[in-house]
Amino acid sequence: MCGIVGYTGPREAYPVILKGLKRLEYRGYDSAGVALLNEDLKVYKKKGKVSELEEHVLGKNLHAFTGIGHTRWATHGEPSDRNAHPHLSRSGKIAMIHNGIIENYAPIKQELTNKGYDFKSDTDTEVLLNFIEDIKQNNQSTLEEALRIALKRIVGAYCILLVDKDDPETILAARKGSPLVIGIGKGEHFLASDASPIIEYTKEVVYVNDYEIAIVKPGELVLKNLGNEKQTPFIQKLDMELAAIEKGGFDHFMLKEIYEQPSTIFDCLRGRLNAEAGTITMSGVENSLSAFIKAPRILIVACGTSWHAGLLAEYMFEELCRIPVEVEYASEFRYRNPVIHPGDVIIAVSQSGETADTLVALENAKEKGAFIFGVVNAVGSSIARMSHGGAYSHAGPEIGVASTKAFTGQLAVLTMMALKIGLAKGTLDEMRYLSLMKGLEGIPEKIQEILRDTTNIQAIANKYKDAADFLYLGRGYNFPVALEGALKLKEISYIHAEGYPAAEMKHGPIALVDDRLPVVFVATKDSYYEKIVSNVQEIKARKGRVIAVATEGDTVITGMANDVIFVPDADEILGPLLSVVPLQLLSYYIGLYKGLDVDKPRNLAKSVTVE
Repeated sequence: MCGIVGYTGPREAYPVILKGLKRLEYRGYDSAGVALLNEDLKVYKKKGKVSELEEHVLGKNLHAFTGIGHTRWATHGEPSDRNAHPHLSRSGKIAMIHNGIIENYAPIKQELTNKGYDFKSDTDTEVLLNFIEDIKQNNQSTLEEALRIALKRIVGAYCILLVDKDDPETILAARKGSPLVIGIGKGEHFLASDASPIIEYTKEVVYVNDYEIAIVKPGELVLKNLGNEKQTPFIQKLDMELAAIEKGGFDHFMLKEIYEQPSTIFDCLRGRLNAEAGTITMSGVENSLSAFIKAPRILIVACGTSWHAGLLAEYMFEELCRIPVEVEYASEFRYRNPVIHPGDVIIAVSQSGETADTLVALENAKEKGAFIFGVVNAVGSSIARMSHGGAYSHAGPEIGVASTKAFTGQLAVLTMMALKIGLAKGTLDEMRYLSLMKGLEGIPEKIQEILRDTTNIQAIANKYKDAADFLYLGRGYNFPVALEGALKLKEISYIHAEGYPAAEMKHGPIALVDDRLPVVFVATKDSYYEKIVSNVQEIKARKGRVIAVATEGDTVITGMANDVIFVPDADEILGPLLSVVPLQLLSYYIGLYKGLDVDKPRNLAKSVTVE
């Protein structure tokens, strides 16, 4: 959740760290801070966004060649100056930043309190820092050794960066369950929660593994495990350009990423789908084909928007591959002792590849003999590395907190997987296979058509921006799209919104309908069309205000709805790739017209790396 940056080398550290924090601010923006190390250890921190920290340090001594920085998403302790990171140890010689949650911090805090320690914050981080220093002092050990001893005692997730006034060129780092990337420059090193702060300086990176400690100096990187055994760093080359993490002329990252979808889906399909030849080339699926064909069932594990992609995958896999599918919230799956048999296939769907609940769920399933297949966007992420097989969505970095292009990228990958597996199993006839391939190939152009003129969507957004509640309804493949539309509106505009299967409306939600409630129907022409028309009529009979996403040329829905957003015609399996785009734009513009920060909605963070 939080964003972490570190630098050691010949450059001034503060400008590198500040720019890195701005690029990581989508991971948390309750408070921000830096620790700078030269002849002295200086800590500056401030509640609020990185810009407020930047203003706070004006005129301060920022000269340093080593430093660490943090942008916070609050877990322990409310957002405030005193709870902001970095934290200083009791001696004032060690500073630490931390992304994660220390679950057993309370008994450790009590131990330290009994020894006379005083705590200046409410955070678990300050407890861990002083625990490390206490071990160092009592055992007369190095900071590295004290860190190793402490990490064997604590329970929870962490990515930690430490600097010591007595060792001004060194950053100590460790991770378990929270991501850490180290960029390798010439006589310098960069540390961060993800690659976005690093790409400007180097494309050579090392992804630190769980239970590893990194000793980072300007000209040296040493990795060790908790047993003090040296590990060989695996250097990878970043496949990312600086332009991908900049706004490129758009007002917000979210809008940019919505408009990138024709190209990101094209990139996802490129080199894989060849409709003319009738082939889908996905080495990760091909190498795992036997596991999928023999699978007694598939379990899809995900959170948030990725869970909605999983619901659509359930429909596709059951229809095209005839394999039973269950879709699970990772946060529930990891705790409820699910029945998993050897041979079950677990598909993990995640944008970041670092979602804490999903990672633990996969570890548990892997131990029980399940085959793990990852569908992720972030190359080199933890899920990608722990899976038996996988496929990247190739959507590029997604900076906006509300997921847009990552969702459609996931759908594109999952659709290709269902087509390839269905054909291999013999449950999908070749004519239908070729028809869906051709339709999928045409999706980028059809999304471009939707994006060509959004004035109607903007007008609808302005009309309904002051509504207190929204209801989103859909049937079949459009039901998960309704859920996703409702989630986007909640995230971006803070308007209460609920998504339901349209047929369930009569089992409760219809009681909410009056002449003030906007009801969004995802009502494209599909096998449920006549039923959804009936549902629209039921809402209209109760004076509900109907906003419909409908297929171009549909005069029936147009005659009933208060407002209509048209999308191009498509097979119902592919329709969600189109119908979700107007809902993304509707949420964006409602948030914009309400004067909200759509890229950094309150209380949210991009990658949920803690429970």
